[in-house]
Amino acid sequence: MNASLNKKLRSVKWGEFKLGELFDVLSYKKRFDANKVSLVKNGGHPYIVRQSTDNGKKGNIDESVLFLNHGNTISFGQDTATMFYQEVPYFTGDKIKILKPKYVEFGKKNAQFFLASMRKTFSSFAWGSSRFNVETLKEQLIMLPINNGKIDFDFMESFIAKLEAERVAELSAYLTVSGLDNYELSSEEENALKNYKSLKWDAYNLEKLFGKSTRGKRLKGDDRIAGTLPFVTAGEASEGISAYISNNVEVFEKNTTTIDMFGSAKYRNYQYGADDYVAVVHTESVPMKASIFLTSAIHKAAHTGKFDYGHNFYAKDADALDIMLPTKDGEPDFDSMATLISAVQKLVIKDIVIYADRKIEKIKEVTKSEG
Repeated sequence: MNASLNKKLRSVKWGEFKLGELFDVLSYKKRFDANKVSLVKNGGHPYIVRQSTDNGKKGNIDESVLFLNHGNTISFGQDTATMFYQEVPYFTGDKIKILKPKYVEFGKKNAQFFLASMRKTFSSFAWGSSRFNVETLKEQLIMLPINNGKIDFDFMESFIAKLEAERVAELSAYLTVSGLDNYELSSEEENALKNYKSLKWDAYNLEKLFGKSTRGKRLKGDDRIAGTLPFVTAGEASEGISAYISNNVEVFEKNTTTIDMFGSAKYRNYQYGADDYVAVVHTESVPMKASIFLTSAIHKAAHTGKFDYGHNFYAKDADALDIMLPTKDGEPDFDSMATLISAVQKLVIKDIVIYADRKIEKIKEVTKSEG
């Protein structure tokens, strides 16, 4: 954040509010089970769960509109503290609370400010250690800008708009410097996408491919010393990174995959430490983009709902895991995996680059008209 925006935050007056003063905290209208719902490709309404990605959206489901929760609300995972602004009506499971605003001024233009303050309040939350019901949520305190004793919605909207402009400019610069602004597919990448369905696949055992997985070691929260090494635990928030430490722990190499106690796999392109709820698969020798492909295959095989608080996923489970991979001459086809990931990356980046370019042009127009 640039100096001028920091200065604005320091100069504004702040007030403390209970969530119950700002929102009605509601429960679902009908419970939808993530393991039983049928997602639809077309139509339906968003189905919001406790995941930390895609704004909490697992997909769309086609159910009676009588069970829709209101749009222009915040969805809150009661035992994960994942929270997102939901612009349109949506369905949920039973672990999502719906925060319906009591102020008509609340909306898309200032919701991210509310969320930033709320996430700060819940920053000490640890996965599985707490569960927030309606009454406890109402009592949580957040800080908001005030003017003459009232919530300063104008300040929040102005601040978010300027922050967005700053972030878009940074994104555009990063894409250019890293070369990611080139989203044109090569002929090899086009062929990889075209021939995807004709690939040959085979099952491979993780231990036979990469040797035994390693289990992390427990490091209690009170024993963690602040530092720069990411420390990975179980959970989806912040990709499972619960702290940055300087303790003398085993450091795992980048370009590896972690699998947490629930069977959720994540690719790590940095060195890190891990607790005993995490298994590390040693994919260091595999090209980076092929490793990303591997992580997706591992996640599909491990994250099946079989593992939970009562039945944890451990390193021995990783060693026994069989995953499906493209194969060539009886061996995993890492070249095809890497090319496919490269192609998918460009397809995703294309939309981001176009969005950034359009946003920058719009910001320039607004700035010019204001000047």
